[in-house]
Parts: sequence; structure tokens; C-alpha cells
Amino acid sequence: MKTALKTIALAAALGFAAATGASAAEVKVGFAAEPYPPFTSPDASGNWEGWEVEFMQALCAEAKLDCVITPVAWDGIIPALTSGKIDMIIGSMSITAERLQTIDFSDKYYNTPTGVIGPKGEDFEATPEGLSGKTIGVQVATVHQVYANKYFGANGATVKEYQTQDEANNDLAAGRIDAVQADSIALDAFLKSEQGAACCEHKGNVQEDEEILGPGVGVGLRKGDTELKEKVNAGIKAIHENGVYDEFSKKYFDFDIFGG
Repeated sequence: MKTALKTIALAAALGFAAATGASAAEVKVGFAAEPYPPFTSPDASGNWEGWEVEFMQALCAEAKLDCVITPVAWDGIIPALTSGKIDMIIGSMSITAERLQTIDFSDKYYNTPTGVIGPKGEDFEATPEGLSGKTIGVQVATVHQVYANKYFGANGATVKEYQTQDEANNDLAAGRIDAVQADSIALDAFLKSEQGAACCEHKGNVQEDEEILGPGVGVGLRKGDTELKEKVNAGIKAIHENGVYDEFSKKYFDFDIFGG
């Protein structure tokens, strides 16, 4: 109950309502309950902030949706969507053929490379040969888990799964694993932290595999929810064309996160 009240209060405080009165449709937006900076993370008061929070605010304002953040554990976020506990997912979820068997997606709203980080001073590349014999950490139920198992686990690496990205990063910093694979932006945020800067460095980006990694990140939607999908796609297009997307993005990135 406390979580529900906090979420509702947070929605009101941050002004997530894009319209007033009966004209605004309330939409429960599933965010991963775990921090994933710079995209989403709670501050000391439990209020959510980050690039994807601002993306959601802009999208919902444009689409005239009354959006309420609903934190859900990452490995249960798709079941939460299909069962109706949430109405859409905004959580850096890559559009993949496997996920499209269960849910639908909006058009992409960003696309960045997949990277590998490891300890400073250790010379290896983000390739099957470079990671052979090493232990690489990935977050469970992500495209990175699938990719690492196919390309690294099958070529002599041990793939260790974590419930959150923070847990994988912490084990790397503590020397319990040899590398971590994740979205390059999330990894860059860790490398800029005090902990990450002290221990680790970027080892390179993995070779692209669109079948696994997908063409980009989209808003997760229930199959058949055509009306909401149309509103979301129109909203993404509008904020990209009217400059709102670039305006909030430049506070976080010095490059075009939307991608080619």
C-alpha cells in the first residue's frame, strides 16, 4: 500500500497528467523497479528520475495520457503487461522477434550499441576469443543474457546472471567476475561513477546481431491494444520532430541517442 500511495503521489508531484478531466486516459507505465542510470533511478526520497522518466513525461504530455509510474521487478515486467497490471513498458526494452511473440512494441525511441567492460589493466576484447575462459555478468531476462550465452558461453566463457545491473557491476568492481555486458550508455554511467572509474574500463562493443539485440528500444504494449499503440507512435514522432526529444536528451548525452 505504501508503494502504491508513493507512486500515485509521485505521479501528481511530477505532473505526469498530460491532460485534465475525463479527456485524459490513465495509463500504468511499467518501469523496472531496479535502478538503471542514466535512464531510470529513484532519488533519496524515492522519486524516479532519469532520461526515460523525462521521455515518458514528454510522450504522455504529447499523447494526452495520464501516466502513472508502476515499478515492477524486471523479470516479471512482461507478465505484468500481459495480465493487465500495467498498460505499457518504458524500460529500455529492446524490440526482438522473441518478445514480439508475446507482446507488441511501439516504434523505436532510442538505439545504442551493446558494450563490455572489465578491469583496468587487463587486455582483452569484447569478442568470443577475448572472453574465452572468463566470467561475464549479465542481467537476467535481457537481450544481453541471450547474446552472451550464444556468443560467449558457447565459446568457453562462463555467463553469470544477476537480477539487477547494479549487482553485476558491483561484482565486477569487487573482482568476483571478469567482465559485464550491457547497453553501452548504462555501462558508461557506471564508468563515470566513483566506483566504476576506480576499477573498470570499456573493452569494446559487441558485434551486432539484430535478431537478438533488435533494431532498437521500444515501448512495450499488449497485443491488440491498437489505440494506445497509435497514440504512442504519434507521440514519439511528434516529440522527435518538434525538438522536445533533443531538448531533454542533451541534458544526459552529447550524441544522438535516437540512432540511425
